[in-house]
Amino acid sequence: MAIYDLRPWLSTPGTITSCPPGLECLHQINHLIVCQHFDPLGALRKFETSKTYEILNNQGQRIYFAEERNNCFLRHLCGFSRPFTMTIYDNVGRDILALHKALKCSCCWSRCCLQKLKVEAPPGETIGYVYQYFHPFLPKFKIKNENKEEVMKIKGPWLVFSCLRDLNFNLLTLDEEMVIGKISKHFSGSVRGILTNGEKLEIQFPFDLDVKIKALMLGATFLIMQEGPKYPLSKPEEVAIAPSPVVC
Repeated sequence: MAIYDLRPWLSTPGTITSCPPGLECLHQINHLIVCQHFDPLGALRKFETSKTYEILNNQGQRIYFAEERNNCFLRHLCGFSRPFTMTIYDNVGRDILALHKALKCSCCWSRCCLQKLKVEAPPGETIGYVYQYFHPFLPKFKIKNENKEEVMKIKGPWLVFSCLRDLNFNLLTLDEEMVIGKISKHFSGSVRGILTNGEKLEIQFPFDLDVKIKALMLGATFLIMQEGPKYPLSKPEEVAIAPSPVVC
């Protein structure tokens, strides 16, 4: 049996006023781990397959399960640039989040071909957006609320020519003066790790951050993950996250 079949689910807290149904779990955490399920058939045949993910807390308890839905033809034709709908489920199988990405060119040099993700919680009710915005050297994103008002920014690393270090994206205030969280993609450290595991990203944010912003950060993580290997990998930055012992 796969490791992810044995994971315990985090118990669901009671209803919280003004919190979208199903997001109550995010109130009590400041750390998420997104683990992609490894697809050995896709790795051997070099085919892009629909992807599934677990979303865990730092104790290894499963909070959500995510499944990508897209067109098979576009998946193989467009690869990382493909459109997708990501549905996120809770421990009783309810759809609690939906992420929608349109088909866009992934060329970072074009202002008109940047990525956009719409986040709904529950599906059908928009809570915000994640927009990529133009920068010649850095991957940058804006987090916007349901009224398309900017609330946070995300900034990735400088261009460096190394693929053996962790990839870190900082969550920033709008003036970009304060780092309040981070999305980290960890290098597996070995050929065996690359061949036997899917991707693993960690998200860190304050406990008291608005639950909708936490959900938008989760959406941004999937957008960054789906962008593929074109983003460079950076040296460790000033706000460090210790690698989690959780095995994906």
